[in-house]
Amino acid sequence: MKLPYAEPYRIKMIEEIHQSTKEQRIQLLKNAHFNLFNLRSSHVYIDLLTDSGTGAMSDNQWSALMSGDESYAGSRSFEALHETVKNLTGFPYLLPTHQGRAAENILFSVLVKEGNVVPGNSHFDTTKGHIEMRKAHAIDCTIDKAFNVDDLHPFKGNIDLAKLENVYLNHPKEEIPFCLITITCNSSGGQPVSLENIKAVKKLSDQYGIPVYFDAARFAENAYFIKTREAGQENKTIKEIAKEVFSYGDGMTMSSKKDGLVNIGGFIALNNEKVFQEASNFTIIFEGFITYGGMAGRDMAALAVGLNEATEFDYLESRISQVEYLGKKLIEYGVPIQKPIGGHAIFIDALKFLPHLKREEFPAQTLGLELFKEAGIRAVEIGTLLADRDPETRENRYPKLELLRLAIPRRTYTNNHMDYIAAALRNVFDRRNDIKTGYKITWEPAILRHFTVKLAEV
Repeated sequence: MKLPYAEPYRIKMIEEIHQSTKEQRIQLLKNAHFNLFNLRSSHVYIDLLTDSGTGAMSDNQWSALMSGDESYAGSRSFEALHETVKNLTGFPYLLPTHQGRAAENILFSVLVKEGNVVPGNSHFDTTKGHIEMRKAHAIDCTIDKAFNVDDLHPFKGNIDLAKLENVYLNHPKEEIPFCLITITCNSSGGQPVSLENIKAVKKLSDQYGIPVYFDAARFAENAYFIKTREAGQENKTIKEIAKEVFSYGDGMTMSSKKDGLVNIGGFIALNNEKVFQEASNFTIIFEGFITYGGMAGRDMAALAVGLNEATEFDYLESRISQVEYLGKKLIEYGVPIQKPIGGHAIFIDALKFLPHLKREEFPAQTLGLELFKEAGIRAVEIGTLLADRDPETRENRYPKLELLRLAIPRRTYTNNHMDYIAAALRNVFDRRNDIKTGYKITWEPAILRHFTVKLAEV
């Protein structure tokens, strides 16, 4: 018989998790003002809030931690990370940061000015926040197929070239600091961008003199999908594909807590010395000296190892196969999800799951709260709460997709946990018509509200 698939690793250490009762969970949600970010991790049984910094490091990464060089300037750990990033991306200039949003803050402090527009494919929350706090505007140019959850287009993260050119035609070059390609595209359901599309975006942007930058938090997963879904790429290694992808850009920001396989860290990588010099000043002000930038030497050492591990096919096949396993279970149970299944998470279509709820009652957030009540599973809303208010009108923005994201931490849970998650969602799906109302906001901050918002039942 054909041998079944098995993970390319074995488990050396475990962390206990504990279940609570449904009555306890209902009270915990009330105490948290119905914001899942406010829950203590000890109250969560399976935590799918994010895949950022929540994965398990390898034995080689733990070994690297012990050899970290904590010198303030010019440490060996920085040299190792610098060499790794150059080999993977081709970018010669590196600025470490404590995490991805710090990288955005520094780079955008250099490039984004009031009145600018930044086109791209469904900018994520912190990205859009950093743009809008500078009184600039993010323009979504994602292909329309990304917003049809049942469409099986293999690269729903692609940028629509007609939409992008329309931005270039309707704004002076001086108002467009760069085009941003997010790989994979989180907000559209963890969907990849094809190499063909990346090349085309670069070619079009060059015609108008616009730089191209990457939000590269999940670049390795994106490369995996290029290898497995795009014709002519199947015989290339993940590292070869990643190197070619980055050759079509001028720089990148990275949240290393995703495809860097570490619990903290980020960086900016660039090919423009002038931008690097200006960004270096902001790094020193906001983060630390340019050869550590908010990271401990030991964490840089672990990241150098993690980047190499994350760009190996066997690891990626294991990681993405587990996400696919959960997605297929949910499809089998009739739960509406974004298709095809993406790389780091399952995205549930809350508008199809709870079609009777009003958008202003936050159906994806409601679904997330019901899932926690049901089974102690914490997910995150990628919908109206996250979309926030228009910075000028202060009205709610209603995105085309209203999703609940189940982000799967890397090398952390087993397929038994996936079975538990699927069964819990099936239970909620079976009683979906009993969920009569959603939630309303009782307090919110001026920007990025979903992190700290307070809610009440309608």
